[in-house]
Amino acid sequence: MDSILVVVFENESKAYVGSQALREMEIEGSIHLYAKAVLIRDVDGKVQVKQSSDMGAAGTAGGLVIGALIGLFGGATAAAIGAGAGMSGGFLYDMAHLGVDQDYLDGVGKSLKPGKTAVVAEIWEDWILPVDTKMEALGGVVFRHTRKDILDLQVERDITTLKAEIDELEAEYERASGEAKVKFQGKIDTARAKLQTIVNRIQARLEASQEETKAKIQSLQEKAAKARDEHKAQLEKRITELQAEQKRRNEQLKQAVQDITETLEA
Repeated sequence: MDSILVVVFENESKAYVGSQALREMEIEGSIHLYAKAVLIRDVDGKVQVKQSSDMGAAGTAGGLVIGALIGLFGGATAAAIGAGAGMSGGFLYDMAHLGVDQDYLDGVGKSLKPGKTAVVAEIWEDWILPVDTKMEALGGVVFRHTRKDILDLQVERDITTLKAEIDELEAEYERASGEAKVKFQGKIDTARAKLQTIVNRIQARLEASQEETKAKIQSLQEKAAKARDEHKAQLEKRITELQAEQKRRNEQLKQAVQDITETLEA
């Protein structure tokens, strides 16, 4: 399974040891690293990258994932201190694309206090015990979230809500007259603009998802070419799963775009 891993340590030196331990586990075949980085939260609460690693073909896509997480950690911290009520749709779509939720971000944000350091990685692992055992032995607090595609659910909720809003506004528009009619038309235009924004976000996420999956598959193919027997079969199985997942995601998001387009043209 693909997982987003955040391991919080008391200081940089311990985090670097944890980072190296993940690399060693990858070499021995326990996990596959797409990308990893060492982060520190400074005294002002800002998250900074202290070390990042290019893990081959998946380095660019993995770097995008880690970059998105850094931004989300900031959002989680803001929410934890009561400033997160105004989360934007873009924030929610970032969470949905990564497959994480607010509880996960809050947990990381509260643990990663100023002065503490974390190892952040996107990995593929058959089971969680090896990583957890190693990281905890090194003094790390492990936060893991299995990546799952919830973007389509977020899109579906937004589309359903806005369609219902437009239907209600159009019904009110038909009954209104004079200035009220003008006001309802403005609200309808605003709701339609929001739907168009969703289309733009879907298309951007679809492109990012395709790039990410392509890089992951190439990375796994490179490793499978050098692997043997059972480990080779596991890598090839994951490649097939990724290809199927991407095909399904493409079809779902393209259908969402078509549904919105039909609504906007109605």
